[in-house]
Amino acid sequence: MSSSYKSRIQEFNTALSEEKINLEALRDRCFSGIPFEGGIRALCWKILLNYLPLERALWDSFLKKQREVYAQFLKEMIIQPGIAKANLGLSREDVTLEDHPLNPNPESRWNNYFKDNEVLLQIDKDVRRLYPDMAFFQRATEYPCLLILDPQNEYETLRRRVEQTTLKAQTVDRNRSGVTNVSSPGKAQNLYPSSEYEVLPNGCEAHWEVVERILFVYAKLNPGIAYVQGMNEIVGPIYYTFATDPNSQWKEHAEADTFFCFTNLMSENRDNFIKSLDDSQCGITYKMESVYSTLKEKDVELYLKLEQNIKPQYFTFRWLTLLLSQEFLLPDVIRIWDTLFSDKDRFSFLILVCCAMLILIRDQLLVGDFTANMRLLQDYPISDVHTILKKAKQLQDEA
Repeated sequence: MSSSYKSRIQEFNTALSEEKINLEALRDRCFSGIPFEGGIRALCWKILLNYLPLERALWDSFLKKQREVYAQFLKEMIIQPGIAKANLGLSREDVTLEDHPLNPNPESRWNNYFKDNEVLLQIDKDVRRLYPDMAFFQRATEYPCLLILDPQNEYETLRRRVEQTTLKAQTVDRNRSGVTNVSSPGKAQNLYPSSEYEVLPNGCEAHWEVVERILFVYAKLNPGIAYVQGMNEIVGPIYYTFATDPNSQWKEHAEADTFFCFTNLMSENRDNFIKSLDDSQCGITYKMESVYSTLKEKDVELYLKLEQNIKPQYFTFRWLTLLLSQEFLLPDVIRIWDTLFSDKDRFSFLILVCCAMLILIRDQLLVGDFTANMRLLQDYPISDVHTILKKAKQLQDEA
């Protein structure tokens, strides 16, 4: 570790140990990248995502309260209605005169349970393939959720709930034309590749299961948006950063802290996921067109070339909605997010990053035909994110 990097770490530690964090100074420092050592990055993200208060003296009581709130969410939203521990002599309450699995009443807990399963199956499918090139999400967490996995309870994990749903029910697949394919329950067992189906010992759970739980609770608390494919790509890097924190006291609560940071980020970014807002000024269409209008200001020749036959939605939809999380390897995504999170207007800066990505491959784009250019944009060739961020900052300073 170089002496300049050591002094940089010391600067961060000094800034984070102040009685009241100077947010402007911290943002400036984080813009150039945040060190991982000592859990500095995880702590800075919690501040930059408006989770932790700026007064350090408030942290302990605030975190205690938030983590208790999250535990309450789990009790209310994850635990299957009516399951009791039979061997403790408690009567089963899952079938009563008032409420039972066949109750058609919209207020029925069972009715909601089956509706939730539709959302859960989509989440499950997405989180199982989160960063497949990394072993991390398939590994067991050091801090499994005891509230769910405690053998004194008989609460069903979401993973088990998915397995039971896919085994018991026929798998119904409806495409956009309205054609429905129904497979037999036997085939549902092959819904996931066997490599993803490795069973962990009792009392253990994989990191992807934690991410699944976070997304499920978010969907339940935000019925207007629920779960949209791609949210898993946004929660993944946040959870990874918190769950690999070198400080075990923080790492132990990665799930609850990730949930609240993800919720805060989505409160700024959620309009991108709401289809009815696509064409409004806060929707994704406007933001995609902003990439081209900004490019027109910065490099009119390149803009005219792309505008001929490549609509911005062909590539910027994924870049913007997923905050570039699918364009780069996870360590590079995290480095980009250091800068994005530290910018006061992070989503405007994201548009500049997209423009920088285009300008840095302008020579290839100017000579390429439609097919060659689409290949470049769908599989971006530059892996050095420092060059991209430097160019984006240059574009920002020119404004």
